[in-house]
Amino acid sequence: MVYFMRPALLLCTVVMALSACDPTEFDKDPDVRRDARANRTCIKAVSDKAGSPAQANTSLPVVEINQYVIDVPTGQQRWMCRTDDEGNATQLYKMGQG
Repeated sequence: MVYFMRPALLLCTVVMALSACDPTEFDKDPDVRRDARANRTCIKAVSDKAGSPAQANTSLPVVEINQYVIDVPTGQQRWMCRTDDEGNATQLYKMGQG
C-alpha cells in the first residue's frame, strides 16, 4: 500500500507545482512570455521599493512598449515601471496617489 501512495503523492505535487505556474510562461509567442516576465520583474521591483506587496494595474491603458503601471494597495501608491527588451525592470517612477 505504501508503494501506491508514493506515486500518487508525487503526481499531486507535480500537478500543484504546475498549477502554480504562470500559463503565459508556456505560450508559444515570445512576446507574451517577455511581457509576463516584465510584469513580474516590475511587481517585484515596486514591492521591494515600497516595502509592501504590489500588483499590476489592469484598469489604466498603457500604449507605450515596455511600460507597466503597478499599484501598491497599502498606501494607495501608483508606479510606472520601464523595462528593457528582455523584460528586466530598469526605471521606476512614483506617480502619486492611486
